[in-house]
Amino acid sequence: MFEFEDRVEFPERNLDILTVGEMLIDMISEEYGDSFESRTYGKFFGGSPSNIAMNVKRLGARPLVASAVGADGLGHFLIEHLKEAGIDTRCVQQVEESTSMVVITKSRATPIPIFYRGADYQLAYTTELKEALERTKIVHFSCWPLSRKPVRQTMEEVIRDAGRNGVLICFDPNYHPMLWEKGEDGALYVKSILRHVDIVKPSEDDAQRLFGPDTPENQLRKFLDLGVKLVILTLGKDGALVSNGKETVKFDTLAKDVADTTGAGDAFWSGFYAALVKGYPIRRALKFGMAVSAYKLQYMGAVVDLPRLEEFEQRYQI
Repeated sequence: MFEFEDRVEFPERNLDILTVGEMLIDMISEEYGDSFESRTYGKFFGGSPSNIAMNVKRLGARPLVASAVGADGLGHFLIEHLKEAGIDTRCVQQVEESTSMVVITKSRATPIPIFYRGADYQLAYTTELKEALERTKIVHFSCWPLSRKPVRQTMEEVIRDAGRNGVLICFDPNYHPMLWEKGEDGALYVKSILRHVDIVKPSEDDAQRLFGPDTPENQLRKFLDLGVKLVILTLGKDGALVSNGKETVKFDTLAKDVADTTGAGDAFWSGFYAALVKGYPIRRALKFGMAVSAYKLQYMGAVVDLPRLEEFEQRYQI
């Protein structure tokens, strides 16, 4: 069990977090709207696990990205972004499929994406990826690489070896039926892997898509009953509700100005992870997650120029 006042004890390793999954292009509208009426979209580095790696690097942690992109101009654009951020690209594979893309119309609520998938689900379980799992403290992944074959088999091997190596396994259960093959019960598959996971961070929408409508307290219990050790349920403007199965704690939002909600969840993960590997207790690490998310919400795009983690301590009085 994760006690809120405890620190997570990590083995001595030279990598803090390995993010595995999609690296893709976010095409984000210049205007706000809920009906895709915008005519102008900008190109941004995207993909939840890759966003987290970029963020934690800026916060002062050591990330590595495992992903697949196309051998095309967009794939080169994404790889160059990692290199410019000082992130090792040895686990980024270039494949024959086109680089994946998501089109997003800006929203002050939850943005509605349209998915164009290609290279992201071709990620293979290579020697480089296996070795990265032996030297990382945390592995992070989302529903994207679980939703298609052949990368689903890669993720099953990642989860297996992470467990064998004593790696903290963290999962963003951002389930969306549009990501899965027609006729496949993606929600059932996601539920089946939760017993292997230490920490999850669903949004209310994620929980509803997986389990149907219910109260936040009941949604927490459903994840815990399936074997998760710590559940962070984000509630948008209402903050977050977190449970370890023994105690449930409410965290208020720290956001004051909201320019773009894209990547807010990734920013939360980033602050939380960076604080954990720097030795902060879980309760304070959660507060850092709220602070980094609040900071990101002031800017457009999933990845913004974050200060070092320690600056958030004074800025948000953590």
